[in-house]
Amino acid sequence: MESLQREIILIEKVCEIYHKISKLDSLKPSEDVDSLFTELVRTCIPPSSINIATLPADVQEIRSKLIRLCGEAEGHLEAHFSAILGSFPNPLQHLNEFPYYSNYLKLSRLEFDILTEHYSASGQSPKRLAFVGSGPMPLSSIVLASYHLKDTIFHNYDIDSMANSMASHLVSSDPDLSQRMVFHTANIMDVTDELKEYDVIFLAALVGMDIDEKVKVIDHLAKYMAPGALLMLRSAHGARVFLYPVVDAQQLQGFEVLSVFHPNDDVINSVVISRKIAEPVTIDDGYNHHHHEWRIDSIMPLSCKYCEFKTFNDPLGQMKMIDN
Repeated sequence: MESLQREIILIEKVCEIYHKISKLDSLKPSEDVDSLFTELVRTCIPPSSINIATLPADVQEIRSKLIRLCGEAEGHLEAHFSAILGSFPNPLQHLNEFPYYSNYLKLSRLEFDILTEHYSASGQSPKRLAFVGSGPMPLSSIVLASYHLKDTIFHNYDIDSMANSMASHLVSSDPDLSQRMVFHTANIMDVTDELKEYDVIFLAALVGMDIDEKVKVIDHLAKYMAPGALLMLRSAHGARVFLYPVVDAQQLQGFEVLSVFHPNDDVINSVVISRKIAEPVTIDDGYNHHHHEWRIDSIMPLSCKYCEFKTFNDPLGQMKMIDN
């Protein structure tokens, strides 16, 4: 009963904040915008057993609208600080100007640890990685490339050419990252055979902001990614589902879910890692054509076969621009 009462109070608080946010004239950074979204995040971060499937229809609708408002505000925030950082001669030396930089450091370390646990190419790092929905300030790619995957080529996809222009400017003065960061202006749904070239693909939390959109993107990736390639997704858990979309294992058709990590600190996003399942192939033995299904467990260690759900504490040149 006490738990139910806490959930009711939380939902009422979230709805109250939503109504205030929805009345704002603009979601660009300002005192009111910053205050309301800070209050929203603080409300949603504490552990909660809330089940979105049981929420009333009106609360479900508010949640959907709130996620879109969060996405819009996040885009404005990143563009604002990308412009500020871009005014410095060496933007990457000033990343701590962004108020959530420390969160990206923690999230990227967490994702790197998860990736390392399941990437099985003889202990080597991925050669080519794609980040879908990189935005005007691709901090995840920057942090991973700078501190964790120092030999990997990063292909950043965003539908907004201005976002890519701002992002590329941030790394253009860095002799290393300017050579290892490629920016593609494209709708990922229009990208096909190129997806086979990546060892790992990251899907940003706000690519597909409702479940139907998200599933369409996941199905598209399942169709074109190389068998055995890894897909890293960001999801949400507990009351954090009011901030970001949720990815469930059953929505990952064509993938084997390897692990789901739910942080319980100030890192908001959960992390889901999955592997593209190998497609059936036809073998010609000279006499008969046999249909043989190369299952993922035939090419992976046994330890990767089982989905494990864990809760994590904080584990503390020349620019290439491509318009597709």
